[in-house]
Amino acid sequence: MTAQVFYEVLVGELTLRSGDPGAGYALVLDSAKRTRDPQLFQRATEIALQSRSGDAALMAARAWKQALPDSRDARRLELQILIAMNRLAETAEPLRTEIAATPQVEKPVLMNVIARNYSRATDKKLAASVVEQALSDELKAPATAAPAWAAIGRVRLAAGDSAGAMDAAKKGLQADATAEAPAVLALELMDANQADAEGLIKAYLDNPKASPEVRMGYARELAQDRRYAESSAQLTILTRQQPELPEPWLLLGTLQAQAKQDAAADTSVKRYISLVEKQADTDERGRALTQAYFVLAQTAERRKDFPAAEAWLAKIDNPEDLYATQLRRAALLARQDKLAEGRELIRALPATTADQRRQKQLAEVQLLRDAKRYQEAYDLLAQASAAAPEDGDLIYDQAMVAEKLNRMDDMERLLRRLIVMKPDNQNAYNALGYSLADRKVRLDEAKTLIQKAVQLAPDDPFIADSLGWVEFRMGNNQEATRILEAAYKQRPDPEIAAHLGEVLWSSGQRDRAMVVWKEAVKADAENETLQETLKRLRVKP
Repeated sequence: MTAQVFYEVLVGELTLRSGDPGAGYALVLDSAKRTRDPQLFQRATEIALQSRSGDAALMAARAWKQALPDSRDARRLELQILIAMNRLAETAEPLRTEIAATPQVEKPVLMNVIARNYSRATDKKLAASVVEQALSDELKAPATAAPAWAAIGRVRLAAGDSAGAMDAAKKGLQADATAEAPAVLALELMDANQADAEGLIKAYLDNPKASPEVRMGYARELAQDRRYAESSAQLTILTRQQPELPEPWLLLGTLQAQAKQDAAADTSVKRYISLVEKQADTDERGRALTQAYFVLAQTAERRKDFPAAEAWLAKIDNPEDLYATQLRRAALLARQDKLAEGRELIRALPATTADQRRQKQLAEVQLLRDAKRYQEAYDLLAQASAAAPEDGDLIYDQAMVAEKLNRMDDMERLLRRLIVMKPDNQNAYNALGYSLADRKVRLDEAKTLIQKAVQLAPDDPFIADSLGWVEFRMGNNQEATRILEAAYKQRPDPEIAAHLGEVLWSSGQRDRAMVVWKEAVKADAENETLQETLKRLRVKP
């Protein structure tokens, strides 16, 4: 850079700082044209973008491309600006040029970038059309067909064409059954509830070259869909194949703790901690470690090792998690027959937001429920609900406590109010239907309510449990067994086990019932439904 150019650029920057971005831009762009310096073209474009002048930014990018026709940075910048300005038709030529100029080995990465950028366009249907036309030649090449189909599928999905995206995912995996990009697209389609997507993922994971990231993504999707046993199975495979990957260990341990497999959960989570303890300190790592410490505190609490539980909580130093940590400490105090201290700790917490005030109320209610002080819990919920009458969760919790107080009319009134307020709340239909079935009253109505809950949440094993239970109450033991066996397989929870065992016991399958109950007692001997069932039937598994 000559002294003259340096002076002009300096004047341009000073002009920019003095509040005249147009003059500063003009000086820097003029210097860029005369010197053909990529950094100056880049700077001119940045000035225009910071000034929210898309036309000026495009002019600078095109001047850069004209001065240096082989510059990939110039072409890519022009594309990004045109997409941001929604001038998609003008991107067709530079996009084809960029694809043709990209080395074959780099094209899969480029196609991923193309899909991401065009998915952000305002006119998503036009974006999908432009991308599909630009990639038409790549679809014919064996080396690029799979990532090209994946890119096309992603822009189709962004445009709302789920069926077209599904077709692209299928064609991508047909082109290369080991390709990661169409499998990732299938994960996105599974998240969008596209019916056939899971089959593509399973087929992809059957090949020995399957990406660990895809298996991890599939495990997360399964967990999100409450298919915990299937998620755990995928995570077990992943931890065996890639034991050095931290993330699978944490999710596996969390699911194991949720299933009350505490020894296994401790092993998995401690393995996660050992893998990340030497990593750089990031926000993501901090949040994950907090989750790990919470899991270990939970398992320690369940085995009544309260000092160990407190020691794990003491390791949490993320300021954003200290509120939740204090709430957990309050629960620990209550478990040690220090309910008053626990409630005082909750009440002493500052609450500067509505969400924090709600957290405090619900935490105190939970302490009271755990201590079986249901009237106090009911009164506190009634007070909270009066202050926030549109809060459906408070109404639901109040109904559940009313049931514990044997105030069935109140429970039904509250749940019907919630159904009117939120007709898509599956928990309200399920709770009311289950309560009727459990009391052997209005069984036809109970079944109708539970079937509505099933429609709203077809994959929820606890709602399936309610459906199986009402079938049993109606005398349909065979159908009840079928439904409950499937629910228990999906989620081996002690409450589902209690119901399945009773149906099997009543149907004469007493050996199978004893096996189910023994598993449940091992998992959670203190479960109220399980204890009540075994006591009523006079069974000791």
